[in-house]
Amino acid sequence: MLHPKLRQLECVYVPAEGGGRALMLRDTEGIAPSPVVFSTKFAPILARFDGVRSVETIAAEATLATGRTVEASLVADLAAELDAAGMLDSPAFRVRRSAVVAAFRAAEVRPAHHAGGAYPGEATALRRYIEDECLARAPARKAASALVGLTAPHMDLWRAAAGYGHAYRALAEALPDGVDTVILLGTSHALMRRPFAVCAKAFATPLGALEPDREACAALGKASRFDVRADEYLHKGEHSLEFQAVFLRHAIDARFAGKRAPEPRIVPILCGLGDAQSSGRDPALDADAESFVAALGELVERRGGRVLVVAGADLAHVGPRFGDAAPLDDRGRERLARRDAESIALAVDRDASGFFTQVQSDLDTRRVCGLGPIYTMLRVLPATKGARLHYAQHVDPDEGSIVSHASLAYYA
Repeated sequence: MLHPKLRQLECVYVPAEGGGRALMLRDTEGIAPSPVVFSTKFAPILARFDGVRSVETIAAEATLATGRTVEASLVADLAAELDAAGMLDSPAFRVRRSAVVAAFRAAEVRPAHHAGGAYPGEATALRRYIEDECLARAPARKAASALVGLTAPHMDLWRAAAGYGHAYRALAEALPDGVDTVILLGTSHALMRRPFAVCAKAFATPLGALEPDREACAALGKASRFDVRADEYLHKGEHSLEFQAVFLRHAIDARFAGKRAPEPRIVPILCGLGDAQSSGRDPALDADAESFVAALGELVERRGGRVLVVAGADLAHVGPRFGDAAPLDDRGRERLARRDAESIALAVDRDASGFFTQVQSDLDTRRVCGLGPIYTMLRVLPATKGARLHYAQHVDPDEGSIVSHASLAYYA
């Protein structure tokens, strides 16, 4: 506590009570029980919680930076509050983390963490919302061939209903009866230590659980150069795959109800790509990442037309909430749409390397969080034809920040 250090956290600006903005710290790793919100006046102090500076040094530097006297006692109080909330890298946090990780590893089922918040938590209400507010907003499409790949949003259902509707109506209309494996690829919003994280647990939803394909999970682990379960606990609170599980459960119920064929099993994977995203180097050149991608590609090829690959992936994150000075105006939104369209075109053409290079080039400003799962999907899909189904920019009504997303389908 003499040299406080903030953990890797999601830091976003949110509306403050009484106007203006506040700084919210959120633990995407799922260890801290809840976010904490501070006045932005504390940002110059919190930014210096690096584990090197002492409380006294932080106070002195913040005083110089702000022109206001910052007492060491205030810094110490903030450190104590953050440590109690699980936001500091400290002995107390490591004890808490060990307990959370151990409990998740011992569990056979990954709970529906966001039910009742990001989507309805009761089965009848959820089913009605999916059918009336999502699927009903998408046009019918006659697919000439079977669906083998799908990209869908991973925003909460309230904000991305149309995007989910386009994606999962396409799935409902072209899901082959013979599919027995669904590979779920998602973004990890928490820092990963390994390029990929496999979760060999059932995924609970209000509509029922999806069972894992433990044989496939074990095969991926055996063929990879690293421990694919090392970051498994990051699945605990991650929403990118949970939202896909909800729609997939609904689709399976509709397609397989009353049939003797066994239901498809899932292979849930979080895609971090190792050091590739930060270094800008093609993941194909990373031995660890490539060993996993090759194993996943072999799994898809070996099981032939019995595999569906689903990527839960959003595109851009821009505006004050994400640290930009101001929201985009109309021209800025048009520029963003064009830039997103370039990414989408590369994905539709299945140009994995081109997609990675284009997205990584402005990752710090456009903040495309779906890079990992989309790149991985493009690498492992068989020869397919892609189609753009839907694109949208969700604009926050309070402060104008934007999250964009696209729904894409790939047919055999």
